[in-house]
Amino acid sequence: MDVITAQTHIDRILSKYPSLSRTFIEFGLLCLVCGEPFWGTIEDLARQHDVDVGKLINVLNESKREIDAKT
Repeated sequence: MDVITAQTHIDRILSKYPSLSRTFIEFGLLCLVCGEPFWGTIEDLARQHDVDVGKLINVLNESKREIDAKT
C-alpha cells in the first residue's frame, strides 16, 4: 500500500498497520474496537461519524510514513 486514500478499505489498512487503529480512535471512530467493526472505506466511515476525511487521511498517511521509516 503506497498511499492511503478516501477509498482505501479500513480492513486493508489495519491488517498491514494495526497500530493505526489509534489514529481512528483519536478521531472518535471507536467502532473499530467496540465489537462492531466497520470494514468499508475510510470515506464511508468518516461520513457516518461526521469526521473530516481529508484530515483523517493526512494523519493516517503521516503515521504510515513514520512506521515505514522505522522498518
